[in-house]
Amino acid sequence: MRKPEKLFSAEDRARLAEAVREAERATSGEIVPYVVGRSDSYDEAPWRAGTLLGFLVMAILSGAWVATDLWLPYGLVEAAALTAAGYLVGAAMPILFPRSAMLFVSPSTVNRRVEERARLAFLEEQVFATRDRTGILIFLSLLEHRVRVIGDNGINAKVRQEEWDGIVDGIIRGMKRGAPAGALHRAIIECGELLSRFGVERKPDDTDELDDTVRIRPT
Repeated sequence: MRKPEKLFSAEDRARLAEAVREAERATSGEIVPYVVGRSDSYDEAPWRAGTLLGFLVMAILSGAWVATDLWLPYGLVEAAALTAAGYLVGAAMPILFPRSAMLFVSPSTVNRRVEERARLAFLEEQVFATRDRTGILIFLSLLEHRVRVIGDNGINAKVRQEEWDGIVDGIIRGMKRGAPAGALHRAIIECGELLSRFGVERKPDDTDELDDTVRIRPT
C-alpha cells in the first residue's frame, strides 16, 4: 500500500486546491478533501491470523500423526513448537502486509470504522462550523479502499444521498484505474456542480471559511 503522502505530488496538491477554490466560487459550499492511509489499526487482525494459522499447523500435524503409519520425526514438544511458530508467522502477516488485515476483519467492521474515522475528520476539520452549514467532506481511506462523502445539514437538506453515491462511485473508479489525483479532482468539481444545480448559492458576503488544501494523514 502506498503511503498517503506519496499518493499526490506537489503539483497534484496545488491542482486539487485550485479545484476546491473553483468549485466554491459559484456556491456557498465549503469542500474539504481528506485522505488517510488507514482508518483503524485493526488490532484484532494479528491474533486472528495467528490463531488461524496456528490451528492449521496443529491440525496438519495431528492429522499426519493419527492418519498415517509413518515414523514422523516429531513428538509433542516439536508439534507444540511448530504450532507456536505458525501462530507467530500468522500474527506477523497483518503487521508486515497491512492490506492482509482485511482478510481477518468483517466487511461490516471495516465499514463501521471507516465511517467513524470519517465522522472524526468531519469534526477535526470543523466542517460543521460554516455559517450556513454548507460544508462537504470528501474522505478517502486507502487501506480499506473506502470513500465517504459527508455533507452538513445545510446541504443534505437539498442534495439527495444518491447524488453523493454517484460521486463516491466516480472516485472508486478512478482509484481502480490508478489515477487518485484525477479522481479526487473530478469529485471536487462534481461537488461544486451539484451544489450549483441544487441552489446552494453563494451570497454577496460569503467568505472562504475553510482551508482549500487536501488534508493527508497516515491514520
